[in-house]
Amino acid sequence: MSTKYKATTTEECYFITITTVGWIDVFTRLNQKQNIINSLKYCQENKGLEIYAYCIMSSHIHLLCKATSGFILSDIMRDFKRFTSKKILQIITEEPESRREWMLAYFKNACEHLKSEQDFKVWQNGYHAEHIFSNKFIRQKIDYIHFNPVKDKIVALPEDYYFSSARNYAELENDMDVVILDLF
Repeated sequence: MSTKYKATTTEECYFITITTVGWIDVFTRLNQKQNIINSLKYCQENKGLEIYAYCIMSSHIHLLCKATSGFILSDIMRDFKRFTSKKILQIITEEPESRREWMLAYFKNACEHLKSEQDFKVWQNGYHAEHIFSNKFIRQKIDYIHFNPVKDKIVALPEDYYFSSARNYAELENDMDVVILDLF
């Protein structure tokens, strides 16, 4: 398996994108976004994940982060995706969701070609990880992350989008803490 877009080291910063299969808009409901926030917080508290910027869009998540304390980022992402897949399916099944049958059928169909025995597939294989190599690149990626909801016309200003670290950088209320980088 290629390691071109994998975070195979520890203590190095990466820009990561994790995407649902078929770019399905799973994270349009508050309960699904809260699931992602809670899972990221767990990884921060228990798996050495240090987050500098993030944004939860409807079908994908952007992170600027690194693994600390001897943890490896690829292991954290594997565990994060495994846990959130189960939780996403549980929320779709147990809580109000008008697209339940369609989403479950799509996730079931997405794993038909897999060699391993699997009932549902929520996330695309792997994750897109780009190694951070300069302050200019960090700034570029933080801007990209924070302006994603603006580009999609969800909000007018980055800090108006609640599920983004743009609020942290603007010193506004947010459900998740991040390490603020003073590169500006």
